[in-house]
Order: sequence, then structure tokens, then C-alpha cells
Amino acid sequence: MIKHIGVLTAGGDSPGLNAAIRGIGKGAALAGNIQVIGFRDGFRGFMENRFIRLQGDTLVNILTLGGTILGTNRDKPHKMPVGGKVMDMTDVLLDNYRRHHLDALICIGGGGTHKNALRLSQKGMNIITLPKTIDNDVAMTDVTLGFDTAMEIATSAIDRLHSTAHSHHRIIVVEVMGHNAGWLALGAGIASGADVILIPEIPFSVAKVAQAIQQRMHRGKNFSIVVVAEGALSDTASAEKEEHEAKPGKETRKEEKLKKICNSLAQYSVHGNINTLRLSSQLEELTGLESRITILGHLQRGGTPSAADRVLATRLGTACIRAIEQKQFGVMVAARGESTELFPLAEVVGLRKTVPPDHPWVTSARMIGTCLGD
Repeated sequence: MIKHIGVLTAGGDSPGLNAAIRGIGKGAALAGNIQVIGFRDGFRGFMENRFIRLQGDTLVNILTLGGTILGTNRDKPHKMPVGGKVMDMTDVLLDNYRRHHLDALICIGGGGTHKNALRLSQKGMNIITLPKTIDNDVAMTDVTLGFDTAMEIATSAIDRLHSTAHSHHRIIVVEVMGHNAGWLALGAGIASGADVILIPEIPFSVAKVAQAIQQRMHRGKNFSIVVVAEGALSDTASAEKEEHEAKPGKETRKEEKLKKICNSLAQYSVHGNINTLRLSSQLEELTGLESRITILGHLQRGGTPSAADRVLATRLGTACIRAIEQKQFGVMVAARGESTELFPLAEVVGLRKTVPPDHPWVTSARMIGTCLGD
């Protein structure tokens, strides 16, 4: 019997999505009995029944394309804006699932997508997911789609900042993505030879960061590269955050000024983090060196996927087809070593893969003298 499967990409875009779509489509075509349709713009397109057939020419020349030919969206099935209201559209998605006689739906995305996929699975849909996020923080998988490319992009950008930092005797603070996990900042920081790397998992002391920069100055190096994940917090800011959440209070004038700067940056699609701005200002005061901020932002998401991401996407995409043929549903296809492994969605959702304090990358950074702020 001919099987029918659907595919959608949800959440933020990521390099390697098209390679995964291609792996699914080509794997299904060679299986000979599987037809594939792709829903546009994530769960919203699924709800609105907007789709294309993923076969033949649709899959040509997309291996090297960044982004996703299906488009993406962050809307949640159970909290979807419709006609000015937020509504639970899960039953509509279930109707469209049945209308297309789908045997399975493949959802490619990060933590939020996996939560939504689990809800649909509990409603009776046959669901398979693929882990995608440049943050590399999805549990149970060695690596996520898009991480390798984003790390290459961030590394290249930091490499280029070395020359201007050296020429002007400045501190360059480079903010990279990573709200809750520091994989991207840590990997790119090590690869680019950053002097300081600050990640969410390790609260940092501004004084210790300034001391590390001053020690470099005493050795005749009048510049420093500070790589900071957007979710990194100083020990003071971390305490302030806990206090504010427990008992909200008024902001100081300095805090208000920094927040206005952040809002101004956001108008130009540069998502400046107030903690990064504060860090730059403090380091300038403590060291006497000019400090400049570079926010990589969405630059990290774009462009041609790396060879590693293309291979990973193809591995995960074709593994989806094998799982469907074996009628294994309600699972995520994880990268494990050079192979793949299926994990129940219930074991993935609610967990986040963060950087362990004794991870080999952390150990290596410390052994070469990189300051981690603690």
C-alpha cells in the first residue's frame, strides 16, 4: 500500500533544513511506496492546509540552500493566533492529518517543536521529529541540525574581529546566540582563540574578566576578544535576576538607559542583550581600554550549510523513512556516534542539553588559559 507522510519545519530557521527535506523526499522516492507532502510555514501552514508535494524537481538543487523551502513559523497548535484571538487549533490539525490520509507527520525543529509534536502524538497522530537548532541544546542527540554551520559562521566572524581589536587596542565583546546553552559560544570561542568565553552555565565575575584582560595588558597585549553567549549572566546579574523575579522593583536610570539602547537596536533587527551592554561598559571602566560590541544575531542562522550539516541532515532524513517503514512513531531521530537512534518524545521533551562544567571543551579552554569568568 502507498504510504503518505507530511513534513513541516517549525521554530527558527537553521542551515541544513533543506538537506533534511531532500533526504526525506529522496529516501521516500527510492522506497517506492511513500508519497511526501510538505506543509508551509510550520504548524500554521498545517492548520491552514497549505502544502506542496516533495518530489522530483522540488528536491533538485536544495541540498546547499540555507533556510527552508517550506518556510517556518513559531505558532503553537494549542495557542495559535486566529482572527485576533489565541485559539487551540489542534483538532483542525488532526482533521487535516486525516484529510491527507497521512501515515506519519515529520516535524523538524527544536525544543518547542518537540513539545508541540508530543501533544499531537498524544492526540493520535503518528509523529517523528528531527532535532534542529543552532544552540545544540536538544536532549538525547549528540548534535543538532545547524549547529556546525552556525559555529563556523561565528568562528569566521570572530577571526575577522581580531585584526580591528589589535589595531585599535580595544576590547571587542562578541555576542553570539545561546539563551540557555553555551555550546555555540564555547565552540566558536575556542576555535577562534578568544581570550574570554562567557556561557550561561558558568556565572561570571566581571572583576575576574577585567583581571584577565589586565594580565594580558601586562604581557604587552593591549586588546582582548570576549565571546559571550546572549544568555550568560554575571554572578551579580544572576542574583539580581532572582531577586527581581521574587520581588519586582523599579529599574535604575542606568538600567533604563541600557534597555532603551536594546530597544533601539531591536528596531534594526539587532537583538542587543542588556547584560552584554552592561558587561562592555563595566570592562571599559575597569580596564581603561575602549570596548566595542559586535552582535552577530541572525547572521549565524544564514547561508550555505556546512558539509557536516549536510551529511547529518541526510542521515537523519533517511533514518525517518526507515522508522516509518518499521512503524516506529512518537519518537525523535537522534544522532548517536556515526549512527542514529530513536528516542521516545516523552524522554526528550522537558530536558535541555547544556554544557557540563567538566566537559572536554571546558577543560581544554581552561588548559590554554582562556578565561571563563569564574
